[in-house]
Amino acid sequence: MPVEMVKVSIYINEADEWQHRPLHLEILNMLHKHGLAGGTVLRAVAGFTGHGGVQTTSLVDAGGKLPLVVEFIDTADAVERVMPFLRNMAGKRLITRQQVQTESGE
Repeated sequence: MPVEMVKVSIYINEADEWQHRPLHLEILNMLHKHGLAGGTVLRAVAGFTGHGGVQTTSLVDAGGKLPLVVEFIDTADAVERVMPFLRNMAGKRLITRQQVQTESGE
């Protein structure tokens, strides 16, 4: 049976930090600490923002400014509980929310 949930995506880049640590890992740690169901970090092979040109990766590159997307899905209540922390950590980075339906794996 489908269940209504909220999917949150946070658009950052590899160089972003929170208290001198990688932002994407600190966001995952915060989500885990607050008991959310899970989270994923997706690393892009190329991308751009309005602040710079297109960034790409090659075998020679080892990190840098490539885009990352942190995503998690949970109940609306759980999302609302962590949004103040997330807004504080992500600063002016883009955060999106969308209603999704999840299906049970059973």
